[in-house]
Amino acid sequence: MLRPSYSDLMKVVNSEVEPGEERVVSSRYSIVMATSKRARQIIAGHEPMIRVKPGEKPLSVAVEELRQSKIRILGDEEETETAQETIGQAGQE
Repeated sequence: MLRPSYSDLMKVVNSEVEPGEERVVSSRYSIVMATSKRARQIIAGHEPMIRVKPGEKPLSVAVEELRQSKIRILGDEEETETAQETIGQAGQE
């Protein structure tokens, strides 16, 4: 069994959502995609944002980072805004 559970991780991710707003994560798929993407970043050399035990696997590190709110999952609108800001900044250089 996965510890923490998917439902626990979904609660952490959605904890900052105000009542009446759309949840950031509504399925396990989003959790799996986010943690796998972060695990690939760690494998590629990005520094973990938590203390890592010797032999701990990148996916376990990514799950724990998500549980501790060290990383967050962006909603579709936030991803679009971030991409537009990045494009705008690149055009100014």
